Amino acid sequence: MGAYTPPKTLTNADLEKMVETNDEWIVTRTGIRTRHIAGDDQATSDLAVEAAKAALANRGMDASDVETIIVCTVTPDMFFPSTACLVQDRLGAKGAWGFDLVAACSGLLYGLTTASQLIASGSQNRVLVIGADTMSRIVNYDDRATCVLFGDGAGALLLEPAEEGEDAGLIDFQHEIDGSGGNFLYMPGGGSRRPATVESVQAGEHYVHQEGRQVYRYAVSKMHEICVRLLERNGLTVDDVDLLIPHQANARIISAVAERLSLPLDKAVINIQDYGNTTGGTIPLATQDAITSGRLKKGDLVLMAAVGAGLTAGGALWRWGC
Repeated sequence: MGAYTPPKTLTNADLEKMVETNDEWIVTRTGIRTRHIAGDDQATSDLAVEAAKAALANRGMDASDVETIIVCTVTPDMFFPSTACLVQDRLGAKGAWGFDLVAACSGLLYGLTTASQLIASGSQNRVLVIGADTMSRIVNYDDRATCVLFGDGAGALLLEPAEEGEDAGLIDFQHEIDGSGGNFLYMPGGGSRRPATVESVQAGEHYVHQEGRQVYRYAVSKMHEICVRLLERNGLTVDDVDLLIPHQANARIISAVAERLSLPLDKAVINIQDYGNTTGGTIPLATQDAITSGRLKKGDLVLMAAVGAGLTAGGALWRWGC
């Protein structure tokens, strides 16, 4: 496990000077107090590389031993080459293959599941999954409904086969997409349908657009539904769960999901106050904080859940192995 956040921060007090908002309004509705912002010379690949270096250092492994790199992001450095290619070159992971995975806030979960299946197939032994986003590049800082929500950050997890007889790894997952809700959270400009023009830029089409109420309702309902399904399918109850690590979109969403599950809130990781919504980076940053604080230990039963643009949704049950 490794994580990285840029040193520059943007507090609620800073935002009060930029847009019509205030600290109480932001904290009450989102739980966010500050967020990290990439420097002018930093792109998503820079954040991803730093997180990957930290993960490899913690494992004591050289980058040349990595076989696959999956970068989960919606803010790539450029359309192509993939951010995974840029990260592979910067790390010196010679001989590795990889790709970018686009599932917005569910991306890291989808990446972990993909990596675990590659390992379970026997074709790969060391897969580096990175969740990284520089959301500050696609946020309109004149729109108080969205600019208060997002920050920049990255986290990386190195997956390897469990030791013989070791009870560790992915137990089960449940993922799904619902494209009918795509217009609730999206960036309309920049792709083949709405390529960049003077008009599209002036219309703000290259920024995040969100229907907050629709996303909130879907997130609470779908995350709860997936968590229940995973537990029931594996003969488990909420009492068996040691830690819930959810996507950090909004503190109220996390609290509502925990309440519906009858899960004590102290069993849920909430660190959105320090980072904001970093999209692909939220679950690894939350995982890193849980490890650092001693809340996440080897052998723990971990439930992860997320909802993101697409709409995408996912959940996974893990027996933590490190």
